[in-house]
Amino acid sequence: MEEMLTLETFEEASEIVKKVARDTNLVFSEHFSSQTGNKVYLKPENMQYTGAYKLRGAYYKISTLTDEERGRGLITASAGNHAQGVAYAAKAFGAKAVIVMPTSTPLIKVNRTKSYGAEVILHGDVYDEACEKALELAEEHGYTFIHPFDDLAVATGQGTIAMEIFKELPLVDYILVPIGGGGLATGVSTLAKQLNPKIKVIGVEPANANCMQVSLQKGEVTTLPKVNTIADGTAVKRPGEKIFPYLQQNLDEIITVQDEELIVAFLDMVENHKMIVENSGLLTVAALKHLDVKGKKVVSVLSGGNMDVITMSSVVQNGLIARNRIFTLSVLLPDKPGSLVKVASLISENQGNIVKTEHNAFYSVNRNDTVELKVTMEAFGAEHKQQIINALEQAGYKPKQVRALL
Repeated sequence: MEEMLTLETFEEASEIVKKVARDTNLVFSEHFSSQTGNKVYLKPENMQYTGAYKLRGAYYKISTLTDEERGRGLITASAGNHAQGVAYAAKAFGAKAVIVMPTSTPLIKVNRTKSYGAEVILHGDVYDEACEKALELAEEHGYTFIHPFDDLAVATGQGTIAMEIFKELPLVDYILVPIGGGGLATGVSTLAKQLNPKIKVIGVEPANANCMQVSLQKGEVTTLPKVNTIADGTAVKRPGEKIFPYLQQNLDEIITVQDEELIVAFLDMVENHKMIVENSGLLTVAALKHLDVKGKKVVSVLSGGNMDVITMSSVVQNGLIARNRIFTLSVLLPDKPGSLVKVASLISENQGNIVKTEHNAFYSVNRNDTVELKVTMEAFGAEHKQQIINALEQAGYKPKQVRALL
């Protein structure tokens, strides 16, 4: 293993990265602390200029290049955050940047990358396909390729996060980091172990994009046949080869979370911390409840906040459904005047707020006998929802919960 990720190199990178990185001081979370029994701190890298930590690694890597390497133009592949980091850093150094992004990349990430002056090419369904195209173009045009994670200089830049955490919270016990290809986890875990070998660094992956977990279990870099997750920034089939030995040595554990957990975590962050964090950045928040410890100082790295409004809207709506704060009931009524009013009154008396109704007079062949009413309403949570259902049942209706109509 190359001896490049040294304490001296990390210190040098920390000074260089300060030129472009904002101070993302730790935020103590009373909400997550009370939920978990630990002292939970958030490292809000979603507040960086480009909306993500990736600026650190990109800027440090480009700072290590020669004028000739920068002069040939820079190219990379990215699902969005590394793209913006390279575009921003390239502009700072006066270098041309070409970015290949998967066609599924959220529009906000595409537009912001362009806004930093980069040329954007959309190619492939996932990062891995975009990366193949970027390497082809680098060969064809002589561009200098900046790998988003499988590069020791990039990983060093990302590791500066651990330096900042340690300075603010020297007695930190656990650091949770999201994992896509592994660059962030490499830098953070390697430096954390150098600063204090007792610090536990936990990597967090989407359950359906767990390339690092599979690779560590097999003892070799392994490619997943497919990935499928709403955490687009960590939808990677194969982790980095160069950085893998560092992760084998320094990463203590991998936790995987389901997409449904990210949806609920998004609501938690918005309601309790007034912060927008993208799905990949929420991995470490969702993982808090999977951490089987109490009374520890835990830092969750929020890796980014670049989420487009359409995705945000969908996540909020589905999060409210998951929390039983929006739900739909189907009720069968006699086709008589006033029947709908009676149901609405019962819901109102129990403080339910109707947001949508669907009245189907053709539910039964005998429409004079039975019609269906679907009511979508707001509640305060599971207990309040059950109260409304009980009230309808006691009134002689047989409410049936159906898929929420949004």
